[in-house]
Amino acid sequence: MNKSFLHDVRGIVTAAEIGRTVDAIAEWQLPSGMVPWFPGGHADPWNHVEAAMALDLGGRRAEAERAYEWLVPLQRPDGAWHQYYVAGDDGTTKVEQDKLDANVCAYIAAGVWHHTLLHHDDGFAEAMWPVVERAIDFVLDLQTPRGEILWARHADGTPWSFALLTGSSSICHSLRCAIALAEHLGHERPDWELSAARLARVIAHEPDAFAPKHRWAMDWYYPVLAGVVDGDAGRQRLAARFDTFVLDGRGVRCVNDRPWITVAETCECALAHLAVGERATAERLFSWTAQYRHDDDRYWTGTVYPDEARFPGGERSTYTAASVVLTADALASVPSPAAALFVDSDSVLPVLMGEEELARENEPSRD
Repeated sequence: MNKSFLHDVRGIVTAAEIGRTVDAIAEWQLPSGMVPWFPGGHADPWNHVEAAMALDLGGRRAEAERAYEWLVPLQRPDGAWHQYYVAGDDGTTKVEQDKLDANVCAYIAAGVWHHTLLHHDDGFAEAMWPVVERAIDFVLDLQTPRGEILWARHADGTPWSFALLTGSSSICHSLRCAIALAEHLGHERPDWELSAARLARVIAHEPDAFAPKHRWAMDWYYPVLAGVVDGDAGRQRLAARFDTFVLDGRGVRCVNDRPWITVAETCECALAHLAVGERATAERLFSWTAQYRHDDDRYWTGTVYPDEARFPGGERSTYTAASVVLTADALASVPSPAAALFVDSDSVLPVLMGEEELARENEPSRD
């Protein structure tokens, strides 16, 4: 075990408690490196990378690198991964759901940059660079002329016909991580910078570009969490629907018309508030997750009120635990070198082009 980056979140959770949650994630990691949602369950590359970040923060660098290495041979020639994988009885990895989700594929960039910020390991970054580059190129091939990213491709390569606001917001963050990694390693990718700026503009100004998912909390807070809608605009966005999605003393609802609280969305929403300077609200949201901590140091995925039934039944998922670890890092008395990635992205990521700069880049050449 290597250096832990964990510290207390005063009055909410201790470094020792979060360390045991990281250990619980590691306990469920398979020898292949795959981190399933729970024993016998599937893994998806997005949540798998989230778990790798948590392992890194908890001092389990070897396990985190093994998680990233698991993804390498599974990457398709086109740069994508399938949506869900399961472990076979013979120890091999099998495809469970063959859809190619753009957001799922892009998140490798966030994980590799997170690892680089923590460890300053250029050898690891160089080794993972071709993987990140292929993944980002796959994702950007789904960008429309307007700027949004189509949700996915079918396994045969046929693109889906619509984009999702949550997914495109997360992709924008991942794309900035990829640009940061490229710059760090000396690779110029001006086309990526332009794509990120176009995507951010659509997210901030053209909500009709995305399939309507207004019931879902993630569409509410993700543009803020991803660093696209920030400052006063971010605070206004979060305030506008706070009472719609937040059940006081409990957490964030998955959807606005059901009393389904999830720990992961409560944590992500806390990060979004922290990103726009609302630390007190972030701490309050995060403090509510303590009631969902199990005796085994894991967290219930979801809870239904008023009967407090757990959903899915009995599930304490690794991705839920990982969201707690990442939020604890951002709120800690001594945050890690990578904590800013989710709450002060401009400090560790290239700044997005402004509207005027984007307009100049889009001007036709006079040559």
